[in-house]
Amino acid sequence: MDLVAAAAAAILVLLAVAVAVPRTAASIHAYDLEPFREVGNSVLLSGGSEGIVASDPDARGPFRIEDGRAYIKFDNITFWRSKESAEQHSNMGHSTGLIQAIIFEASDRDNIGGSAYGGQRSICCTPDLAKLEGCKQGEVIRRPSSVDPNWPVILSTHFRADYIFTKMDPNQVNITKTGMYNLFFISCDPKLRGLTMSGKTIWKNPDGYLPGRMAPLMKFYFFMSMAYLALSFIWFAQYIRFWRDILPLQNCISLVIALGLFEMTLWYFEYLNFNDTGVRPIGITTWVVTVGAVRKTVSRLLILTVSMGYGVVRPTLGGLTSKVLLLGVTYFLASELLSITENVGTINDISGKAKLLLVLPDAFLDAFLILWIFTSLSRTLEKLQARRSSVKLDIYRKFTNALAVAVIASVSWIGYEVYFKATDPFSERWQSAWIITAFWDILSLVLLCVMCYLWAPSQSSQRYAYSGEAGDDDEEAQSLTKGTSDGNIGLVKLDKNERNADHADAFSLEDEAEEDKLE
Repeated sequence: MDLVAAAAAAILVLLAVAVAVPRTAASIHAYDLEPFREVGNSVLLSGGSEGIVASDPDARGPFRIEDGRAYIKFDNITFWRSKESAEQHSNMGHSTGLIQAIIFEASDRDNIGGSAYGGQRSICCTPDLAKLEGCKQGEVIRRPSSVDPNWPVILSTHFRADYIFTKMDPNQVNITKTGMYNLFFISCDPKLRGLTMSGKTIWKNPDGYLPGRMAPLMKFYFFMSMAYLALSFIWFAQYIRFWRDILPLQNCISLVIALGLFEMTLWYFEYLNFNDTGVRPIGITTWVVTVGAVRKTVSRLLILTVSMGYGVVRPTLGGLTSKVLLLGVTYFLASELLSITENVGTINDISGKAKLLLVLPDAFLDAFLILWIFTSLSRTLEKLQARRSSVKLDIYRKFTNALAVAVIASVSWIGYEVYFKATDPFSERWQSAWIITAFWDILSLVLLCVMCYLWAPSQSSQRYAYSGEAGDDDEEAQSLTKGTSDGNIGLVKLDKNERNADHADAFSLEDEAEEDKLE
């Protein structure tokens, strides 16, 4: 108990200190000789995409941490062209290649590029478009925003003479409107094929390094850590108090609680580190998502094994053990790959369509798990009814109802999530996107709390355990815990059960073997 309390207290202190520590504010996108790719009549490189909150209009004074300013800053951006491209120009040439950095808010995306006579859309101005749009040939087509004529913002950089590299002037673009901002580096010069770029851009939100869609999650994980901490105190206090009567099922619940607390705390500190440094170290993030994948896998296997009646109507899983383990390994790998793709080294906001494709394998496995869980629950309920185990039957009915509510909520939310992502391909609703992730963590915690309530450690925990008896085991458990007015604790019934024990054990083993074959 002292060890558990000390660990919980340490986590509580770390969380409290972390909240009180001042934080820096920006998000760093680093480029290491990133190659441009051909798109239409241009070559371009995506510099990033993030939700940014507008600067505080009252922000004044020198630049400092959490100063209320929001901006995108260009730092040491260097463009490299091939030697063959450079040799095509004289060493006395003034401007021998143009690269333009374009920053635009998602709602202004149609203000970049154009098409002549309804043909294919072009990013760069062509002779026909120069006549129609009034753009300058060889440059990116830009039309002023209806909200602010200064947007989209275009910053130009020129190669000089026959140099193979050129540096972009340091620039800072202040953000005065909340939105999803995109940055592209584009060249319309056909001689600049094979262009590469290095350097970094710093994207600053008023309050932190985190991209806009991630900032609410840092607070969310803090509160989730507090919720798991409270649940841990309550559960482990009972666990220590009645440790002599603990069931294997309750040990599994303890493991899930510990993993949940560990995962939420790690997520909070991973986001805090991101907020402090502007980067997501691959090692740290991989460790965090792995713990999360383990927690999800163990939670689902716990629900599955409980539904099969493990430790309640059957002492082991028998021939199903290998199948359950195989499903667990498969789910862990799918969950790990999904989490790594979404989080490891990721700073940009992933587009809605990409997210939609990533969740499909996980969704298929979850659907398979739900089918197996409810099939097993149905058989377990039938067994308990046949054995007239009213206490266990009541517990399992409540558990079934809770699972049914969770499944209905999950299916409804999946429908909403698909709609949300399919109708938001440019992540314009980024400010509410964090709720998609938060829902699943909240649902997992609620379901875990239900299991903690139904199978809470107590002096009568053994009434939930597998007894190998054919009937009336609940009345026996109640008589043992409650007793009678004259001190009789049901010895006659115990003697009756002992006489029938061999017959009941044989019945149970045959029943379990038959179920293994069916499943």
